[in-house]
Amino acid sequence: MVVVHYTAMSSAEAALERLCDAAAEVSAHYLIAEDGRLFRMVDERLRAWHAGAGCWGDVTDVNSRSIGIELANSGAAPFPEPQMATLERLLREILARWSIPPERVIGHSDMAPARKSDPGRRFDWRRLARAGLSIWPAAAVAAPAPDEAAFRAALRAFGYGGTHPTDLLLDALRQRFRPWAAGPLAPADMAVALDLARRFPVDRGGASP
Repeated sequence: MVVVHYTAMSSAEAALERLCDAAAEVSAHYLIAEDGRLFRMVDERLRAWHAGAGCWGDVTDVNSRSIGIELANSGAAPFPEPQMATLERLLREILARWSIPPERVIGHSDMAPARKSDPGRRFDWRRLARAGLSIWPAAAVAAPAPDEAAFRAALRAFGYGGTHPTDLLLDALRQRFRPWAAGPLAPADMAVALDLARRFPVDRGGASP
């Protein structure tokens, strides 16, 4: 799979220095600067320390089964056009090279909702989906009533870890698919979760890398 991150640092140069510091014990396969510059950090065939504790489907060692892409961003700023354009080109190459389906391009917050919020609410997942590089839920004709058990089951079928509290799972889903939403579990959240589970059930085998 591919995991998308933001650096939460002041600049691409600061992030580059940290990612190259062995003492920091953190790395990624790629770093993309705000102006679109691409830094190739770790060979795609090798393990990078970008994901940490978490899971997607049955994969619990995400570092060993994923390619990590860091985007230079503070976490509160929009992602500039040159950066997004470079990301699209890179993802297109990676997905073709490793036969990765678009539903296996995820955010750090997807696999670790208790710890991480990147790439955050300002990241344009819908743009990637339009380019065939990620996925987006279909518009619901009729949104079902909130049902916590059904919501959790749908998210687990899609790939989210099933042991997290419901509020964390709801926040993770909204960060990616409904970033403007707030409040308790709503019919629109149910519609998104059920659609994702129906159309993109996680590959429990966890295809490499």
